[in-house]
Amino acid sequence: MQVEFVEVDGIRLRVGIRPGRGRPLLLFNGIGANLDLVQPFADALEEMELIIFDMPGTGESPPLRFPKRFAGLARMTAKLLDRLGYTGAINIAGVSWGGAMAQQFAIQYPERTNRLILAATSAGMVALPAKPNVLLRMTTPRRYISRSYLARVAPEIYGGLMRRRPDLIERHGSLTRRPALRGYIYQLLAGAYWTSAHRLYKLRCPTLVMGGDDDPIMPLVNTRLLYWLIPKSYMHVVRGGGHLFLVVRANECAAVIRRFINERRYDGTDPQDYYLARGLPPDGHVELPLAG
Repeated sequence: MQVEFVEVDGIRLRVGIRPGRGRPLLLFNGIGANLDLVQPFADALEEMELIIFDMPGTGESPPLRFPKRFAGLARMTAKLLDRLGYTGAINIAGVSWGGAMAQQFAIQYPERTNRLILAATSAGMVALPAKPNVLLRMTTPRRYISRSYLARVAPEIYGGLMRRRPDLIERHGSLTRRPALRGYIYQLLAGAYWTSAHRLYKLRCPTLVMGGDDDPIMPLVNTRLLYWLIPKSYMHVVRGGGHLFLVVRANECAAVIRRFINERRYDGTDPQDYYLARGLPPDGHVELPLAG
């Protein structure tokens, strides 16, 4: 992955680009997460071009002087894409906190969003929350700071393969970079009182919603809610998948995403034609076959 620093409105952002073919994919990462953490997923995508950046206050991007809401961070992202030369519609993906950012960007910039992928995320305030002990551990960046603490709490907060694979926890810890406390707090504030539930009906791009059925942070009901609120939505449930299924089960997830992105895009005038031609329900919803 090629890494560079790009200044946007006085904000110095660390940007990673993995060159490839076809329409690029922009990925919004989870809260406090640096771009290096998605390397296993980037490798699994093979030939696809990938763009990811450290949000202000994470990785090597310095924190903002004042917090921004999701709408402000989406404007910053649009300007970053302009600076990088991506002026057309690209594919947008987001995981966890980044899934909310991806929704905001797609709603705010529909002309720049070709397809949308939402992983282990929710519609914001209307979401079914995690258990209190899990939420408490997510309010601080301590898991990014202390390897021993991460080893202790990862099975409980991330679930899935992290429950029985200490090697995956160790790999995850080796890729983390300590976020700035101010940056982490600003990310928490960006999503405070935010919800997309009343605006998701505006999405017209095909959307893949992915969730794990062993995700302590984001219970699967939140995935199903997004599926029903987004008009052209597809759903894929990762059986036994925890919160970090995108990176710990990267090959499986990359295959599902490639299939979704490469499907012929609807370009007619009657939305029902798109689905009826494929033998899908005319309301535009379909659950993708499960991998494995």
